Amino acid sequence: MATVQVSEAEKVYILHGIRDDLRVDGRGCEDYRHMEIETDVVSNTDGSAKVTLGHTAVLVGVKAEIGKPRPMLPDEGYLEFFVDCSANATPEFEGRGGEELGTELSNTLYKVFNNKNSVNLKSLCILKGEHCWVLYVDVLLLQCDGNLYDAISIAIKAALFNTKIPKVHISSDDEGSKEIELSDDPYDCMRLNVENVPCIVTLCKVGHRHVVDASLQEKACSVASLLIAVTQKGTVTCLRKVGGGSLDPESVFEMTETGKRVGKALHAPLMNLLQQEEKLGKTRQKVGFLG
Repeated sequence: MATVQVSEAEKVYILHGIRDDLRVDGRGCEDYRHMEIETDVVSNTDGSAKVTLGHTAVLVGVKAEIGKPRPMLPDEGYLEFFVDCSANATPEFEGRGGEELGTELSNTLYKVFNNKNSVNLKSLCILKGEHCWVLYVDVLLLQCDGNLYDAISIAIKAALFNTKIPKVHISSDDEGSKEIELSDDPYDCMRLNVENVPCIVTLCKVGHRHVVDASLQEKACSVASLLIAVTQKGTVTCLRKVGGGSLDPESVFEMTETGKRVGKALHAPLMNLLQQEEKLGKTRQKVGFLG
């Protein structure tokens, strides 16, 4: 992950500011940086979204393909995640520098999103035990300025909201074998219910306090972070500690409560924004670099 060098004087300045609930960029401890969200930005996908959080930029594309259900879950589809760390995001990703981070991000996303509590996986089943929809979620890191998990989770939720899966028509011939036909009508499609899809809230322990949406400088002053996946109802679906430092039980409890509160407040405006953008249809102005 991208890192920056911070002097001892800068650390003291950052620590004292956070102690007084005033961060270097003027935010409070529970405030996010400016966020921009665009959907339907990649034409050759079934759903896509681009999220910019501060100077962190993430592009997500979703491709739906027909596959075979897993033996243990014959009546469910599933999601596959791949994270590509672009060398343009930070020089540390040049060569194979971003592979380890990409694998770590993919594994965490799989735990957070690929379960029945997040997405209705049964709705992705076509023929029990034979065919199902597999959603390939490709994440591209365009710029890295801290707080990757939050930006990626918001982009995935937006891309899944934007995903249109073709309707499937099943017909049987005289011999009893079944044939699958996909609808050619772009409006004859299935949409995913993303209301329960969680967003990840990352809280970094800096000094005796914790902050939401840490910048790279604040991350350099942090001993450990807590990733909390929160649904719109405030339910925690995944909890993971990252970083080399330790967290005492009281800090974990306080950070979890903060994460639930911040995550719950994040969902309503996000869903309103996505629904408003969709109502604009083709009349909306694309403002990103893909516009």
